Amino acid sequence: MKKILLLSDTHSYIDDAILKHVKQADEVWHAGDIGNLEVTDTLKKLKPLRAVYGNIDSTEARMEFPENNRFMCEGVDVLITHIGGYPEKYNQRVRELLYQDPPKLFICGHSHILKVMPDKKLNLLHMNPGAVGKHGFHNVRTMLRFTIDGSKIDNLEVIEFKK
Repeated sequence: MKKILLLSDTHSYIDDAILKHVKQADEVWHAGDIGNLEVTDTLKKLKPLRAVYGNIDSTEARMEFPENNRFMCEGVDVLITHIGGYPEKYNQRVRELLYQDPPKLFICGHSHILKVMPDKKLNLLHMNPGAVGKHGFHNVRTMLRFTIDGSKIDNLEVIEFKK
């Protein structure tokens, strides 16, 4: 079983409140718009990190992290990208990839809006953790925490912070 902390849109912001949750996870996944690479450097010192770059990220971030990150975690096929859209409204760039070979868990960021929803047509679970950074129009900073045990995604929790 793996405890996952999922965050996105840090926009160069990290603090002790976020790091408290990082320390409780087995892995940290970042769905893009990292901002300053000090964020990911800090995360990597504490836990294994899987990340993608986002639309605001620098050339250095784009050299370190991919646009799409597809991997297996336990028995779950995971695809993370920054701009992905939502079921029935996927971004054109990822739509073909999703329809040709859907993962079990599709994760994106970008919107700053936390959403977790099934795509019954593709038989996958979509997650967007919202934004945990202070930059943007969101009023509440959010992250997600969940477990993966074999092929089961479970124990989903929303973590909220004041902006």
